[in-house]
Amino acid sequence: MRLLFLGDIVGRSGRDAVTTRLPELREKLRLDFVVVNAENASHGFGLSPGIARDLMAAGTDVITLGNHAWDRRDLIGEIGGLERVIRPLNFPPGTPGQGSVIVSLADGRKVLVANVMGRVFMDPMDDPFRLTQELISRHRLGVTIQAAIIDVHAEATSEKSSLASVLDGTVSLVVGTHTHTPTADHRILPGGTAYQTDAGMCGDYDSIIGMQKPAAISRFVRKMPGERLQPAEGEATVSGLMVETDDSTGLARKVAPLRLGGLLSQTMPDF
Repeated sequence: MRLLFLGDIVGRSGRDAVTTRLPELREKLRLDFVVVNAENASHGFGLSPGIARDLMAAGTDVITLGNHAWDRRDLIGEIGGLERVIRPLNFPPGTPGQGSVIVSLADGRKVLVANVMGRVFMDPMDDPFRLTQELISRHRLGVTIQAAIIDVHAEATSEKSSLASVLDGTVSLVVGTHTHTPTADHRILPGGTAYQTDAGMCGDYDSIIGMQKPAAISRFVRKMPGERLQPAEGEATVSGLMVETDDSTGLARKVAPLRLGGLLSQTMPDF
C-alpha cells in the first residue's frame, strides 16, 4: 500500500497548496491513502467544517488534529458527522469526536488511523502510550487491517521517539506533528515501522512556524502578549512523507520525505 502523510496545514497558503497539489500527487505517486494534519488550517488556528470538506474533496482520506482542535467552535458541533476527522485519542472521556478511525478502501483493504497528543510541555492528557497500545491490541496488522498510521502530536522529540519504539512492529507508520519543522530522521525502525519525528508543516516557511514574523518575534523580545498571530501568506511548501507497505504484514518497505514548492529544498519520493 502506498501512503502519504502531510504535516500541519497552516492558514490559507498551506491549505491552498495542499488542495491544489494533492490531486496531482495522488495520481503521480499512485497513492492509495492520504492523511493530513489540519489543526491549523483555518487562519492558523483550528479547522472549520467547510475546510475539512474541501480537503476531503481534494483527495484527503483522513484528517488529524491536535491541541488546536477546538479553536474553531463550529467544529465541536459537527465533528460527530465528520467521521474521517479525528481528534487526539487521549482527550478526556466524553470529548466530542473520536481519536481513531478505520477506513475501508474500494478494494477491501483497511487502514487504521489514530491521533494522539504528547504530554511533555503540552496540556495534561491521559497516557498516550497506554491508550495507543490498547487500541492497537484490538487489531492484527496484516490480517484485520492492512496498514496503521499513528500521528503523534507532541512537542518533545524524545517522547515521539519513545512512542515509536514502543509501537515498532505493530503499526505501519508513526509520524510526529506539532513543531512545524521537518526532521531529517525518516527511517524504518528495526521492527518494520516507518518513522519520522516531525513531518513539518504545509505552509509558508518565510515565517515563524507559519506565522508572520513581527508579532511572533515581539512575544519573545518583549515577553508580553501582543497582537494576534496571523498566518504568513507567501508560497507554501507541501511537506510530509510517503511510505510503501507490504500488505501481507502491514509493515513498511520504503519511506521517503516529500517537500514541494516554497522555500525548502525540494524532494519527491522516487518509488
